[in-house]
Parts: sequence; C-alpha cells; structure tokens
Amino acid sequence: MSFYINNTNPNRPGPISGNAMNGICEKILIETTKVFDACICTTTETGIVLPVTNFTPENPALPLTYVSAENTAGTEATVSDLVIDRLETCPNYANVSFTITIPVTVTYRDANGVIGTGTSTVTVNKSVILFVPQPALTPVNIVATGVLSSRIGTFTTPNIFTITGCIQIIVKVTSVVDVLVPSYGYPILPPCKQVPTQNACPGLSDLPIYPTASAVTDIPTTI
Repeated sequence: MSFYINNTNPNRPGPISGNAMNGICEKILIETTKVFDACICTTTETGIVLPVTNFTPENPALPLTYVSAENTAGTEATVSDLVIDRLETCPNYANVSFTITIPVTVTYRDANGVIGTGTSTVTVNKSVILFVPQPALTPVNIVATGVLSSRIGTFTTPNIFTITGCIQIIVKVTSVVDVLVPSYGYPILPPCKQVPTQNACPGLSDLPIYPTASAVTDIPTTI
C-alpha cells in the first residue's frame, strides 16, 4: 500500500474530514521559505536575437532552418542589477527592478536535414511593484524564474537566430524564516505494495522512523 492505496489510517496526508482541530497534538517550529508576494507576467516578444554556441552535433551544414527555442531544462535563470525602490506613499511596497537572464536551447535542422541544438540566452529587463517587508535581521530575497517558448524564427549566418517568442516571468519576494505551525504529529508510513521480501536489517528494525522526545513540561532552573 502507500499513503493513498488501501490505507485508512488517520495519520496520513490528504483531505480533512470532520473537525480539523481533532488530532492536533503539538506546535512545530519549521524552517521554511516564506513567500511574501509574487506575480507573473507574460509577454510576446519579437526580434529576439539569439547568438548560438555549443552546436550539437558540431559543425552543422549551413544554412540552418529554425525549428524552436525553449528555456534550457534543469538550468535556472539568473537575476542581476536588482534595485528595490520603496514607494514614498506606500513604504511597504517597492518598485522592484532587475535583469533576468534565461538560458535557452535552440533546435534547428541543417542543410542536410540533420536535427541539432545549440545554446544561447535571453536577457529581459523587468520592473514590477511588489510588497516588500521592512528590513530585518533575516534578509529578504527577490527570486525570479523565466520560461521561453518559440516556434517562429529565422537564421542569419554564421550563428544567429532572430525569433518571436512567448516569455513568462515569475517574481517572488521571499525570506527563510522559522514558522510555528500546529501539527498532527508524524505520519504512519505504510508498507510498500508488491515489494519482494528482503532480509531484515539487524539493528534497524527496532529503531523508530522519526526521532521522538517527550514534551517539555518541567524546565530546569539550573543546569
């Protein structure tokens, strides 16, 4: 079974039925990333110039025919030239300006009909108004992710594509904080479904899955 397969144990994630207060047993301090504000902007840009390098396979036969361009999977966009300009009339808000550089993979077909790829970047300047908390010991961060998608473009020798593409940028105001939340305690992990029988691990079978401790009720005055 799993959390969701043939499992009726109440100590599992999922929808809450009945009174949500039932079963809460402690307050847990969790270190997490809190998002104070966020927004998304989507634009269609024309005339995006992509100088392409790292051709795969190498030395494609020219001319190249443009196929598509997408943000490079597994590679994050980078934020630079960040400026937070607080609004005088609304000090908890700010004009957040930055430059985001999105890694891009371009797909093409060479003169011999061979499909290949190359790499490039798209640089976008953005300015948006967001809620930005007042300064504190814990720093506030501005993070952004960018996605590009394009199916329209032309090739100019020796290695330049000019494209029209859709660009989506998500901007967030975040901070790593400690949050006190109510908890139902640890989940009960069910046995996996259809797992072959294996030899038990000596010394491990008696250990609890998660660390446990009694609730602190008596705080010593001296140590």
